[in-house]
Amino acid sequence: MNLKKAFIPVLVLGILGLAPAVPAEEFVSIATGGTAGTYYPIGGAMAKAVSDASDIKATAETGNASVANINLISDGEIALAFAQNDTCYWAFNGQHMFEKPLKNLRVVTALYPEHVQLIAAKGANVKTLADLKGKRVGVGAPGSGVEADVQALFQVAGLKYEDMKVDFLDFGATTNRFKDDQIDAGFVVAGYPTASIMDLANTKDVALVSFDEKLMAALVKAHPYFVPDKVPGGIYKGMDTETSTPAVMALLITHDQVSEDVIYKFTKALFENLDTVHAAHAKAKEITLETALTGLTAPLHPGAAKYYKEKGLKLPQ
Repeated sequence: MNLKKAFIPVLVLGILGLAPAVPAEEFVSIATGGTAGTYYPIGGAMAKAVSDASDIKATAETGNASVANINLISDGEIALAFAQNDTCYWAFNGQHMFEKPLKNLRVVTALYPEHVQLIAAKGANVKTLADLKGKRVGVGAPGSGVEADVQALFQVAGLKYEDMKVDFLDFGATTNRFKDDQIDAGFVVAGYPTASIMDLANTKDVALVSFDEKLMAALVKAHPYFVPDKVPGGIYKGMDTETSTPAVMALLITHDQVSEDVIYKFTKALFENLDTVHAAHAKAKEITLETALTGLTAPLHPGAAKYYKEKGLKLPQ
């Protein structure tokens, strides 16, 4: 695997120079995520859809999630990548894990929401965010995107780590602590259904905590990478009612040195062949032209903007 290959124009010449030149092909790589996650199969389906429908030859590469993918993009080491819009926001503005603003980031499209899922043991009496006071709470791995999202939530809700006993846990450790009755509540940020939560709900009596409308509105105003959304009832065992919760958007991003023509052709081929992408994964069905501009946290690439203008979409300011 070579993530340093961004895009290479190839001109196919006619035999002995006598035949007309065939149109140039562009080769692009897409950094996704681990093979067990959602990004990789969806990225592979995107690569196939675009390659089959245009002169762009795309391949999906495994990646190491949002922060690593964003750094590859900013350094110009790859042409396209998956990243969450919260992490993209922090990168563009030089916040949290990014020491300086990465102003060369550009967005191709929003993909689908990844939800802030606050899991609580049913016996812990956690019905709202405020009920976390005095509880044992998993807030994400140290310095992770999950923890940064939790910090944003707590800021708006007027909560502090000192109000509870916090534990810095990744997804797997969070659900394992529930199984051992070592935490009362924990945060996971991922698209539903999340495998670790499904597994937990099959063995423990847990629930998702709903966020009220007033808190949600304040959160979105203070931190524009959040979008209000819902987790439907019936997704997890024992959780039959709809849960209101903020979400962040998965994005497909690029950088400002990838040509307008390449990104235009990629975007056009992607949206005009979405059936191939939708067939790859249940979450991919949420990728639509209607939601392509939802929750963007860096400027649109001009090539993508050109396609959306042709389709009559109102571009974000």
